[in-house]
Amino acid sequence: MVTSKMCLEKYGDPVADNPWLVMYDVPADLEIGVIPKRIWCNKDLVFPLQQALINLVSQGYAESELRTWDGCFNIRRMKGGQSMSLHAWGIAVDVNAFSNGFGQKGNMSKGFIECFESVGFDWGGRWRMPDPMHWQLASI
Repeated sequence: MVTSKMCLEKYGDPVADNPWLVMYDVPADLEIGVIPKRIWCNKDLVFPLQQALINLVSQGYAESELRTWDGCFNIRRMKGGQSMSLHAWGIAVDVNAFSNGFGQKGNMSKGFIECFESVGFDWGGRWRMPDPMHWQLASI
């Protein structure tokens, strides 16, 4: 699992001017439902995120199960911790936060989860303290 220490070593201080951050223009054919037109994120996130979005759209989850896009890049600490969140480096996204809160089981279907995991994401819903809204790169 990717840690904030690993991100600090690879990407540097998230508060500093970060050359890894880009504005990802989501292809028009993937702008379905709540999928945003542009996402401020890490360069390393663009390809796997686009693949996950393709999966969500092609399998119908973008319209049937993706209800909210709750963000990607956000310089902040992890909930309840001292380490920086992986959102601080733009390698994590949150979706459907309203029904998949921290510490909850969550309600995402197996197919929805596979859309992300099959292209290189770890799902926070599998953690000891679950965070089912959270998806992060499985490796950097």
